Amino acid sequence: MPTFRLFVSMHFAIATLAIAHWLVAPFPPPSAVVPLAVFSLLSPGLLFVYLSIPTLRRTLKSFYLPIGIAWAAAGALAGPILDPYINLSNLHATSNTAPELLAQVVLWRQIILLLIPLVVLSWQYAMRQVVVFCALTSVLNIALLSRSMVLEQMISSSLLGIVVVQTIIFLLVGLMIVKLMNVQREQRQRLSEANARLTLYASTLEQLTISRERNRMARELHDVLAHTLSGVAVELEGLRAMLRLDVERANVLLNHSLQAIREGLSETRRALKELRARPLEDLGLALALRALAESYATRFDFGIELTIDADLGDYGAEVEQCVYRIAQEALTNIAEHAQAHTVQLVLKRDRDHLRLLIGDDGCGFDPNLGAEGNHYGLLGMRERSELIGGRLAVTSQVGKGTQICFSFGGNQ
Repeated sequence: MPTFRLFVSMHFAIATLAIAHWLVAPFPPPSAVVPLAVFSLLSPGLLFVYLSIPTLRRTLKSFYLPIGIAWAAAGALAGPILDPYINLSNLHATSNTAPELLAQVVLWRQIILLLIPLVVLSWQYAMRQVVVFCALTSVLNIALLSRSMVLEQMISSSLLGIVVVQTIIFLLVGLMIVKLMNVQREQRQRLSEANARLTLYASTLEQLTISRERNRMARELHDVLAHTLSGVAVELEGLRAMLRLDVERANVLLNHSLQAIREGLSETRRALKELRARPLEDLGLALALRALAESYATRFDFGIELTIDADLGDYGAEVEQCVYRIAQEALTNIAEHAQAHTVQLVLKRDRDHLRLLIGDDGCGFDPNLGAEGNHYGLLGMRERSELIGGRLAVTSQVGKGTQICFSFGGNQ
């Protein structure tokens, strides 16, 4: 609409200059054409006002733009009948070809004015409407020219040629604009669909991540709270049975139960703290992984050998989170099941290749039984690595420990 209003204001300026020329001309225009001159000035002026009132657009809705286009076209088509009537009487005595030359000038000037509604029409509608517009303007042009040239003769072939050329120009311009707008609409549609798919993917990924974190925390709380509370319940049952028979044995069971409760409470607090803490954001991957490994080694009393590159580059939050969670899950499995004395953790970067290696000298397990057993931790690590395009390899043998290798980037 701002572009349409700009074009209409240009039309108004051209009409104003034309009337100013008539007023200062040696031969004043006949009084019969004064209403037409007023129309040529008022038409673009009133159309500009029409296009500047938002209330009309809300009221007329889908009819608002077609009315404006028809209005602009009618104002442009008034030229062929207005200028010849004003000047024919003055030019007739001078030259027999003057009226035709004047009509040719008016037709060429009219192309500029009719481009205003044509551009807006092509911009907003399809090629069918452009063809109808070109046909109507051509018919009206021929009719108006025939009427204005009636004093001389029937409309000449040169004027018909100009009308044909004008129509061809309008069709080519309209076709070009319609095709450009169709391409733009298709691109906008594809972009909208891509954004919708990306939003859905992001939402699904977020839900999947939340679900996996919930499953991991459920397993941790199950291993900590469920096992602790089950053991305490059994010990309290024994304590109740032995309270009257063997007080010393009952005190031993009581102390053991209190110790188990304290350990369970400590593990629960640790798990809850991990939900709130953001070690990667606060420390970075290298320091966060070192702190995690040392914390597990201290709490579960096993030796730790750390080899972590200080400069790991920038792999993005998603990759760093995956590496941290895989290391955390591996250390948790070692602490709970491996019965290891020494753990080795290596994190190295070779150009664009990141490699994490975690090995232990624990009891190991048979990897072929993973699908039948309850190795949910290994399954979670594999899912995390596949999600970011990494690769996870697990090597283990009963009595000879376990080695977990995660790689990302490069040729893996």
